[in-house]
Amino acid sequence: MEPGVTKADAGLNGHSWNVVGHTYVPKLKSEDAFIWHATIPDGTFVPPHIHPTQDEWIYLIEGNLEVEFGADVVRAGPGDTVRMPMGIAHGIFNRSGKTARCVFGVSPARKLYELFTVLDGVTDPAELVRLSALHEVDFLPPPEGA
Repeated sequence: MEPGVTKADAGLNGHSWNVVGHTYVPKLKSEDAFIWHATIPDGTFVPPHIHPTQDEWIYLIEGNLEVEFGADVVRAGPGDTVRMPMGIAHGIFNRSGKTARCVFGVSPARKLYELFTVLDGVTDPAELVRLSALHEVDFLPPPEGA
C-alpha cells in the first residue's frame, strides 16, 4: 500500500466503476484489504453470491440495505455494520425507497479490485457471472422459475 490520502471525491488511480447499477469508488487497496465507497440506488441489488477466499463487510453511512443470508434477512441502517463471512452466501438489496451510501471492505484483497475493473459497465448477467468466477466470486444459480 502506498502512503497518502485518497480524497473524498476521488478513487485510487482515478477509478470509479459502475457495477450492477452501483457506483463503486476504490479508497484503499493492499494485499490484506480492499475498501471502496458505494452508492446503491433504490431498487438495485447484488444477487446472492459467495466469496470463498474473503470476509466482507458493509458500513452504512446513509440509507438502508437488506442482506439475505439464504432465508435469513438482516436490515441495516446508518451506523450499522453488516458482516459477511467467507464461504457464506449473501445477496445485497436496496428496497428502501432511497439511495444508500456505504463503505464496503474485504479481507484479504485477493482479486476483487481487478474484478471491479473488468466488470465496469458489464450488463450481461452471464458475462458478469463468468468474469466473477474467474476472480473468486461465485454467484448462485437463480431460483427455479425465476
